[in-house]
Amino acid sequence: MTLKGINIDFWLIVLIVSLGLVALFMIYPLSSLFASAFQDNEGIFSFVHFETFATRPFFYRALFRSLSVSSLTTVLAVIIGASLAYLTTVYKVRGIGIINMMVVISMLSPPFIGAYSWILLAGRNGILARFFRINFDIVLPSIYGFGGIVLVMTLSTFPLIYLFTKGALKKVDASLIEAAESLGCNPIKQMLNMTLPLIGPTVLAAALLAFMDAFTDFGTPMLLGEGFIVMPVLIFNEFMGELGGRPNFAAALSVIMVLITAALFMVQKYIIGRKSFAMSSLRPISAKQLKGSVNVLVHAYIYGVIAFVAIPQIVVIYTSFRATRGPVFIEGFSLDSYALIFRTLATPIRNTYVFSLVAIAIIIIMSMFIAYLTVRRKNAATNTLDYMAMLPFVLPGSVIGITLIMAFNGTPFLLIGTSTIMILAFVIRRLPYTLRSSSAILHQISPSMEEAAISLGDTPLKAFFKVTAIMMIPGVVSGALLSWVTIINELNASVLLFTARSRTMTVVIYQEVIRANHGAAAALASILILTTVISLLLFFKLTGNKEISM
Repeated sequence: MTLKGINIDFWLIVLIVSLGLVALFMIYPLSSLFASAFQDNEGIFSFVHFETFATRPFFYRALFRSLSVSSLTTVLAVIIGASLAYLTTVYKVRGIGIINMMVVISMLSPPFIGAYSWILLAGRNGILARFFRINFDIVLPSIYGFGGIVLVMTLSTFPLIYLFTKGALKKVDASLIEAAESLGCNPIKQMLNMTLPLIGPTVLAAALLAFMDAFTDFGTPMLLGEGFIVMPVLIFNEFMGELGGRPNFAAALSVIMVLITAALFMVQKYIIGRKSFAMSSLRPISAKQLKGSVNVLVHAYIYGVIAFVAIPQIVVIYTSFRATRGPVFIEGFSLDSYALIFRTLATPIRNTYVFSLVAIAIIIIMSMFIAYLTVRRKNAATNTLDYMAMLPFVLPGSVIGITLIMAFNGTPFLLIGTSTIMILAFVIRRLPYTLRSSSAILHQISPSMEEAAISLGDTPLKAFFKVTAIMMIPGVVSGALLSWVTIINELNASVLLFTARSRTMTVVIYQEVIRANHGAAAALASILILTTVISLLLFFKLTGNKEISM
């Protein structure tokens, strides 16, 4: 690139601009958060907020509750996800395509919609609760509190374990299993002594990700907690208090969460980098046909788990078609709930798709440029850029919302109350996903392809756009579609940033559930579920894959 005889390195400009943007919109807000955490109400440096947290049982108990919920959720998710992956990989299971689809939908659907589904099912006036109370005089266990939160979080996190485990099992060579069989190992010994040690590091890394998801979830405990306060809810309450809140104390709580999630992320990186086994499956595991009672039991277990995943989604869709009179359901079915949301909530629906499309466009452009810099032009600056761009991966959504509010609530960057800050939050939260998929596909593209274009007369810039960028499209699109699904379902950050004009569907669903307007909430949730399904089908069509693997 030449300007009046001066040679300008295009990629140097991209690097400088990228570092500037990441520093402004990621590092600066995070530094504002840490600065606020160590200031008292007069703005003087102090540890008073951390002392308050450590000395008041109400506050530190919230951390212990978060850790207990996340730990139990992770254990249950590993048991369910790993066993389901093992059974569906090693044995032939009917309807495996639908099973994979339902598992992925469960993973990509926001946990708070799962919480809402179980309120409709087993809440005080839920379908199941009412059925058992009227017909059998049986009162079902409460869906609210610790048990309900763990149930919903387990159903939303076990798919992560399932996908990681299934991906690892596909790399196990069948000859290893055959060798174990020839030495007299029965299936249980094979699994315990050979398969589990091979896939153990992958499962453990996935478990840490599941733990982080459960630890940072806001919507589920907010809807089901009823006095069972966990850290994300405590941060929200402290920041958005009725009397103006305590933003500095909320910042201190956020710093504690950031340090915990960062530590977990470092552990996960260590496991993947140092403890993983390099496996090359020349002959992948071939699924065997089970017979008799064992076959029945395996299918019953798998279908039972999938039923727990599918029923809440079905109940939401079913509820959206029930006739309503205000917040009360009446006999029969109608489209009144859909007519209501399209008449009165058209703006949040439009905002959801417009904000998401704009955010995805920005994410795609940034991911392609940053991936190229970090893969093709490795140096200290690009490595720093890579770490900075991936930083939001370990930040809870509610913390990102608070950092943006603290950083951009005055001149020269007054973004509070605008649609821009909503889009910015989406970009920051989901950039790491598309960036990783872009980097992965770029590692598979030989630099010689670009060098050949340059040798034929193209400039390095033209060679990138004409050759490399086009070849990156499959990986970029796959990551972008998954980022898109998570953006339209985003609640943790947007619930702190929205205004009356910038509300999205997830925010409105949350508000309508709080107000007990279940018809409108179910209709909006059904639209999100349908969008998720369509996005997945589009992903399978464009990539040619039949399933998503990690």
